[in-house]
Amino acid sequence: MEKITLALAGNPNAGKTTLFNALTGARQHVGNYPGVTVERKEGEYQSGDFNALVVDLPGTYSLTAYSEEEVVAREFLANEKPAVVINIIDAANLERNLYLTCQLLELKIPLVVALNMMDVAKDRGMEIDVEKLSAFLGVPVLPIVARSSRGLDELMAAAKDMAEGCLQPPDPVKVKISYGEDIDQTLLTMTGLIRDNSLLKGKYPSRWIAVKMVENDEALLKEVNEVSPELGIRLQHEAEMVAEHLMKTFETYPEAVIADHRYGFIKGILKRGIITHRYDENRLYTSDRIDKVLTNRFAGPLIMLAVLFSIYQITFSLSALPVSGVEAVFGWLAGLVDSGLGDGPLKSMLISGVIDGVGGVLGFVPLIMLMFLCIAVLEDSGYLARVAFMMDRIFRVFGLHGSSVMAFIVSGGIAGGCAVPGVMATRTLRSPRERMATLLTVPFMNCGAKLPIMALLIGAFFAEHQALYMFGFTLLSWVVALVAAKLLRLTVLRGAPTPFVMELPPYRFPTFKGLMIHTWERTWQYIKKAGTVILAISILLWAMMTYPGLSPEKEAVFAEERAGITELYDAGSETGEKLLKEVGNRQGAAALRNSIAGRIGVAMENVTWLSGFEWRTNIALLGGFAAKEVVVSTLGIAYSMGEADPEEVGSLGQRLARDAAWSPLVALSALLFMAFYAPCFVTVVCIAREAGSWKWAFFSIAYSTTFAFILSTGVYQVGRMIGF
Repeated sequence: MEKITLALAGNPNAGKTTLFNALTGARQHVGNYPGVTVERKEGEYQSGDFNALVVDLPGTYSLTAYSEEEVVAREFLANEKPAVVINIIDAANLERNLYLTCQLLELKIPLVVALNMMDVAKDRGMEIDVEKLSAFLGVPVLPIVARSSRGLDELMAAAKDMAEGCLQPPDPVKVKISYGEDIDQTLLTMTGLIRDNSLLKGKYPSRWIAVKMVENDEALLKEVNEVSPELGIRLQHEAEMVAEHLMKTFETYPEAVIADHRYGFIKGILKRGIITHRYDENRLYTSDRIDKVLTNRFAGPLIMLAVLFSIYQITFSLSALPVSGVEAVFGWLAGLVDSGLGDGPLKSMLISGVIDGVGGVLGFVPLIMLMFLCIAVLEDSGYLARVAFMMDRIFRVFGLHGSSVMAFIVSGGIAGGCAVPGVMATRTLRSPRERMATLLTVPFMNCGAKLPIMALLIGAFFAEHQALYMFGFTLLSWVVALVAAKLLRLTVLRGAPTPFVMELPPYRFPTFKGLMIHTWERTWQYIKKAGTVILAISILLWAMMTYPGLSPEKEAVFAEERAGITELYDAGSETGEKLLKEVGNRQGAAALRNSIAGRIGVAMENVTWLSGFEWRTNIALLGGFAAKEVVVSTLGIAYSMGEADPEEVGSLGQRLARDAAWSPLVALSALLFMAFYAPCFVTVVCIAREAGSWKWAFFSIAYSTTFAFILSTGVYQVGRMIGF
């Protein structure tokens, strides 16, 4: 059998990703859908002669174009036309999950329903008549437990039969939902107009297009107008007529009527003896009992803080040895290159540009991996949704929508996220002002790129309290982001916050395979970034820190000084070798200071001395605008080309701790500045794209850098006055 395309569709938290991981394992890759920033996950499934490309569609509650994820899912189903779609639904929440199923059935696509989490439904005393549900829906319904791979063989066998044409696609008669006399009559008229237009045939069913037009689906309306402007005007006129009639007679909108009838259709099915309850339907389930504690108004936030602190404590305590091991490996590589190559630009580039630059970033891979593992446990267990629920109470005080919470968490609100998906997550916000306030403040979170910087400086100057400092900076990032959001909402983005309702998925035990896949996906992105973007920037910065070098006159002065030492001391004498190394170090420092990057860093000292930063730190801060991890690699390059003795330097943290330009106060000032100054370049581009204007992107750079400089300067100057 040829390889077919198989799509997975379903609500968020229905177990779609768990099923995807169970089917594809390590045979998967992540990218983006063309032209948009929505993530596209694909994987290979192979069993006997059944070979399929499995596409994990974005989680959606419907196919109405309220979000980009819904548009992407709909466009994929219409344009790619997968051989079969597996709709994963939560068996314990049939009514809500079947809403998307109804829309998939109306699309008349080859469909198989996977009734997931049957174990949870059973624990809640629910008995589901799968055969009867299948008969009413007109498609195969297979009970499964994705996390334990139960029922997957039967599910894939049904998918294979559907793909090969052994099973019939959905019966249009069974899924033709009546939306009331007014709308049904309009749909008949619109369907006739659509059928008469040959350009619209094939992509969507005619009645489905008509329903979406009545629902005022802007994306589809735009698509129809592009194909046939005249038809678009006629369809829009019919939709406006029925909308006006419904508002006069029922004081409601067509989309609300359609949603009511869909749920009525679902309830009509479920009342046919599909579900039998062994227990009281209103009893508290295990998740509810846990939530009484974990989301308690007083105990919940304290538990959340304890969980966050525990993550840092576990991460730093368990990663210390692996991090040292990785640093030792890169130290060994530097020694190997040092002894194997003669002095020259190539040797300098390999040691300073590649090994000390990229190695400084990769040295934190064990720490990053442990952090991502802890976050994966919180995500897969369902606890992160509770964090969002609790934070909503606080967010409303600062003029933000509850949905903003997930954008902050994705950006690194717990630890190790990324501002780019955080900015993109603001698409779910309907209020333009709340959306703008959120996307301008999510870069303040402790993203994964900032973790190496914090781990480096905290480990070098505050080693006894690493977890406490990281915990403190995470809390500070929340405070700063919320205060900044409040200021924006009181000034340039005034407006009242909108209501927020979110789903709390049941608690689940994460699967080992799922945790490993999620941890490795994020860690690999970090490693890949170090091996591509950061490597390129490190080599560029090495060149800027190497050229033009010293003038011939200054080179002659150092050569003369070395010649004088050789005349006074015998070859190989301890004193002579020490003096020669000192001359070499001073020459290296002078060359670095005279380089392009050195001159820029020195010029910046006219301002940055207020925060305690010297010229080498300034170079690192400039590199950090490209990618925050570059701060570590740039410091590694600068301190391997400067005054330190290559045989005694040790790790980068040890070099900084011994350098006269650094102190605990300078480190604290630098941590504050690096935590809050301009977002990285990719984030800035993303802000411009999401905001629809570069004006907001430049505003983000200006206000965040200004705030960071004022904060770090204030801390440094006050610290000097009190003798910190």
